[in-house]
Amino acid sequence: MGGLVGVMIGQGFAILVRMIPGARLEQATVPSWAIALAFVFSAVVGVVFGMFPAIKASRLDPIEALRHD
Repeated sequence: MGGLVGVMIGQGFAILVRMIPGARLEQATVPSWAIALAFVFSAVVGVVFGMFPAIKASRLDPIEALRHD
């Protein structure tokens, strides 16, 4: 989600820069492999770092966990 927001903000800035008289901005492109790599990387990071709290929570006794909350 953050990547999509970043792309939208970047496109907005590119449009604003193109409106400046005399500004020369070449068409920016992002290769599809870079988008796929970023998606896979963020998915792996999310899964790996989501597993740590899940593993820790799975080792707790539910009664003890609720008692301390």
